[in-house]
Amino acid sequence: MRGALLLATCSLALAQSPDPAYESLARAYSALGAKDYGGAIGDFQKAILADPQRASIRKDLAYAYLKIGENGLARAQFREAMRTDPADASVAMEYAFLCYESKEKAEARRIFDRLRKTGNATAEQAFQNIDAPLAEGIARWQEAIRKGSDDFGTHFELASLAEQRDDLELAAAHYKRAWELRPDGRSALVDLGRVWKAMNQPELATSALLAASRGGDARTAEAARELLPARYPYVHEFRSAIELDPRNVELRRELAYLLLQMGRSAEAEKEFHVLAEAPFSDLISAAQLGFLLYTRGEREAARILLNRVLTGSDEALANRVRAVLGMAQPGHASVDGAKTIGPKDMAELSIKAGYVKDALEYLGQAHAADPGDYGVVLKLGWACNVLHRDSEAFHWFGLARGSGDAKISEAATQAWHNLRPAEEWFQVSGWAYPLVSTRWNDAFGYAQLKVELRSRFKLRPYVSVRLDGDTRSNAPPLLFSETSIIFAVGVRTLPWHGVSGWFEAGTGANYLKGSMLPDYRGGVSVNRFTGRTLGGERAGGFAETTADGVFVSRFGNDFLVYSQSRTGYTVGPRSLRGQLYWCGNLTFDSARQAWANFVETGPGARLHASGMPASMYLVFSAVRGGYLVHDGDPNRHAYNDFRAGVWYAFVH
Repeated sequence: MRGALLLATCSLALAQSPDPAYESLARAYSALGAKDYGGAIGDFQKAILADPQRASIRKDLAYAYLKIGENGLARAQFREAMRTDPADASVAMEYAFLCYESKEKAEARRIFDRLRKTGNATAEQAFQNIDAPLAEGIARWQEAIRKGSDDFGTHFELASLAEQRDDLELAAAHYKRAWELRPDGRSALVDLGRVWKAMNQPELATSALLAASRGGDARTAEAARELLPARYPYVHEFRSAIELDPRNVELRRELAYLLLQMGRSAEAEKEFHVLAEAPFSDLISAAQLGFLLYTRGEREAARILLNRVLTGSDEALANRVRAVLGMAQPGHASVDGAKTIGPKDMAELSIKAGYVKDALEYLGQAHAADPGDYGVVLKLGWACNVLHRDSEAFHWFGLARGSGDAKISEAATQAWHNLRPAEEWFQVSGWAYPLVSTRWNDAFGYAQLKVELRSRFKLRPYVSVRLDGDTRSNAPPLLFSETSIIFAVGVRTLPWHGVSGWFEAGTGANYLKGSMLPDYRGGVSVNRFTGRTLGGERAGGFAETTADGVFVSRFGNDFLVYSQSRTGYTVGPRSLRGQLYWCGNLTFDSARQAWANFVETGPGARLHASGMPASMYLVFSAVRGGYLVHDGDPNRHAYNDFRAGVWYAFVH
């Protein structure tokens, strides 16, 4: 009988699924006992990744954050724990008190209100501490309005208190009145839009936020854009916003340009006409309407509008009009002596205004009228290229290469060569990066040769051979050298906003051991750059970041993340251009292998001389590094390293 019971107990124990967060939680609670709050936080975070729906883990993590004074992070974890387990009153109370401390009184009041209805005396007292002053303040401002106070500050304060007390209808009414009393600032429109959004009135909210995002100060506009939908507004939303804010010139003008781009010229002209006349008297709209009328042959009406611009207060706009009309720049000449505006002129005007689609149409008309004008052909190529119609751009640049004008031919040839790799069915590319390291007293070589098939889709299949090795048999850890040549077939995505993905399958041949191993790897790459490039025209500051997440089967199906950031300054003449920067490198992996978790920082430099290929430069860096995971190996300590190498890449 005892044996049967023991067998049944073991069977039940084995039948139970193991707790995926057990090991991380055990380490976390052990660290808490030793008051190692940083270590506990790290292990709690791992436990959350293993079991994200367990509210108790987030609760304990939040308390650990409180121990080190990170109240904001603690609040976020209490919020997630409350969302996962709404019945846990202690979590909700902690979250509400933290909201109150961080001036989020409206959120705190809502939580205390819910808890007090369950008989929680502490929540009742906390609710009254928040609600009573709000009620008193609302009554005080309402009394002031009854006594005749009707200024911006009175209505705004009343609306703010009403919003904190969740009296959204009262808040909306007084935010709207505050904005009507001070319409130019438009900051109250952001508050009005936020309240309408909370009242589940998205159409009204969008109209208020759209109006606030156009024509206001930069801070107000940015705050409004953060609350607007990510997409571009629709025409009916512009019209609703104008109905709410009819004096918003920028809003009306943007609607007019939108209608013009959509081919609804008659509606666009109506909007430009309203803006060109009193009370707006907008010179930009007058100029745009004048050119539209001039092109259509209504010269007298256009002359009146354009002369108004030429004699107006905006000298820069007047000079742009003179340039298009072929008039002398100095003085305030009349439009009567202007040359006839043709498709080329309208294309130039459209390009300057940023309306490339319109420019493309006008350039097509100009090319039909004079096919031998290679300047127009070149501009057709640029316009198609800007609109991402690269196949058409490649065609136009190819035609413009035959121009007798050396400047046009040279520019077209350069553009044609830039597009040529993307237009051919097969593209051959490669890169190489040999370098030496004082830390490892070794030379490393990294290189890849790839043949890629172009397709109509966003995916590009390829075959490649890659070298990842060093010159010595006692190679450093895997991250630095696999001592292999890897043959693979794969597929990659075209970059989208600096983000691309790839996957490949192949075989790695170890040139030291003579062994062959299957090799499967793939990942996501993110690149961001701002500032002056090494091959650019001018010197100046720059900043760049690359981040890669890579799955590698041969490292025990590990997933590695490594990031490299550089901030510095591009210096020197084009003949010897350099970049001096400070770098920061971070590497970690999912398996927490010691060799794959470290951080480095230090100065660096890149050099490019005029005699070198455009994509080649020398690289130098001196870094101080340290491991993030220690496995008892005495070599896992802080280190210094000086590296020098050469980067080269090509595409054919």
